[in-house]
Amino acid sequence: MAITFVLGGARSGKSAFAEHFASKVSKSSVGEPRSVVYLATAKVLDDEMKERIAIHQADRPRDWTTIEEALDPQNILQKLSQRPVPPVILIDCLSLLLSNWMFAHCDVQAQIESFLAASLEYPAPLIVVSNEVGSGIVPADALTRKYRDWLGWFNQSVARVAKSVLLVVAGVPVDLRKLEAKW
Repeated sequence: MAITFVLGGARSGKSAFAEHFASKVSKSSVGEPRSVVYLATAKVLDDEMKERIAIHQADRPRDWTTIEEALDPQNILQKLSQRPVPPVILIDCLSLLLSNWMFAHCDVQAQIESFLAASLEYPAPLIVVSNEVGSGIVPADALTRKYRDWLGWFNQSVARVAKSVLLVVAGVPVDLRKLEAKW
């Protein structure tokens, strides 16, 4: 099934757009409407993050299921693909997932490959959100530069296999596939 990739900067409106899109896709699926699973990758590390997560949760439709998985969303994709009617899945977000992998000292390349394989095999609409961090200044320290580079490669990998790639700027989604230069 098709992957929709939603990118944007901090506070660009990417998550709100992805949630609206997931709701729309779930209602327009062939046959009966599909349920929506919000696959959250954030970890609660402090009170401020706990508050952010609570606000996000309160904004979601009540009939959505939230699954919190900070390290292995590919396992969740595989499990949910076994349902008779697999749900629409919204994964928010790859930037936090990558950070989790790095701080857990995972083999990042292997994790990315596993994530991509599970995403491509998922039989229902999959909406994936990530931050676009490569447009800013060069980070001052090696760890942050490594993170920026890995996220850039991760985003490129997902964009290559996604049917739709949307960049959200100031709340406005731009379809990058329609603007894509053919070379």
